[in-house]
Amino acid sequence: MADPLHQFKIEPLIDFGDVTLPVVGTQHIAFTNSHLAMTIAFGLVVLMLQLFTAKATVVPGRMQAVGETMFGMIDGIVDSIIGHEGRKLFPFVFTVFTFILAMNFIGLFLTFTATSQIAVTATFGVMTILLVLAIGFAKHGLGFFKLFVPSGVPFVMLFFIVPIEFISFLLRPITLTLRLFGNMMGGHVALKVFAGFVVIGVTGALGWFGIPIAMLSMGMTVGLTALEFLVAFLQAFVFAVLTCIYLNDVVNLGHGH
Repeated sequence: MADPLHQFKIEPLIDFGDVTLPVVGTQHIAFTNSHLAMTIAFGLVVLMLQLFTAKATVVPGRMQAVGETMFGMIDGIVDSIIGHEGRKLFPFVFTVFTFILAMNFIGLFLTFTATSQIAVTATFGVMTILLVLAIGFAKHGLGFFKLFVPSGVPFVMLFFIVPIEFISFLLRPITLTLRLFGNMMGGHVALKVFAGFVVIGVTGALGWFGIPIAMLSMGMTVGLTALEFLVAFLQAFVFAVLTCIYLNDVVNLGHGH
């Protein structure tokens, strides 16, 4: 049975060799299967948005209806969590959602899933938290630190609550990173394992016992594949929701915090 972790190995497709860059020095540059998956995801998002809006009419067609549903879903999340001021942040949330969704789905059709790489998911997590910090300091200045001081807490308890709130804030990009990475990697490993049992069963390595094992494994593989499509959507959706929650903390700082 093939190594279930081999599918996550980054392979160079185009090797550019060593390149000297400012500050970081000499680095080995290559266009990898990870870059290819992300490029395809980006192109797919752009293509789908074009198809959604190419023939916009009062009575939407199928593609326009899909686009409006997706747009309305994310707009509803942003509006319900952040409020009216969240309209300015809609493009970021919608972009993150669609890009992650595209990478997740592409991983179910290709042999490589970009979101199974912790460097990719960490990039999204860091981008989100940097935006939170930028908005927090730009809008509130040093008042941003009120985020770590919940209202209505007795003064004595602040010595315990403030450090907990601060550590919780620092863990936000880590939780965003690990949740997406872990779910995508775990699901694909399980698929690979059960698919491997199917191969073992049909090759006759287990004799007559291989037939029921192969049939059972095939059923599990089909079921897990269907589940992975749901997980691919849910993980992109959860990332978008958490992004809105973290942005709401600084956009509406002091309102009910």
